[in-house]
Amino acid sequence: MKPALRRLHSPDADDLRAFVPASPAFSLLVQILVGPSDGPGEESFDVVVCSPEWLAERGKPTIGRHHIIVTRYDYDELLGVVLDYLDACTGKDWAAVAAKVGRLGRWEFEDYRPEA
Repeated sequence: MKPALRRLHSPDADDLRAFVPASPAFSLLVQILVGPSDGPGEESFDVVVCSPEWLAERGKPTIGRHHIIVTRYDYDELLGVVLDYLDACTGKDWAAVAAKVGRLGRWEFEDYRPEA
C-alpha cells in the first residue's frame, strides 16, 4: 500500500501557493492531508515549515522532528519534498504507511490509544 497526497493546508495562510513570508525568519504550520492510494479518506500530518533564521531567532536548541527547514519559501519545492517523501512510504496496511508518513509530520492519531 502507498499513500496519496490529498492536499496541503495551513491554518496560518489562506493560500499556500500565494504565501509570502513577512520576513526571512518565518515558520508556518502545514497540514499534509494524506490517504490510502487505493481508497477514500484522509488523515492529517502536521509539519512546521521554517527558515534557518527563524531557528536562530529562537535562541535555544530545537529538536528537528516534524520540521522542514527551507532557505526560502517556495510552494512547488515544498510540494516536491512532500511528494518525494510520500513516494518512499509503503507498507502492508494503512497503519504501517501512516506510521512512516508520521516521521515527516505529526500524525493526528500518533498517540491515540483506544479505550479498553
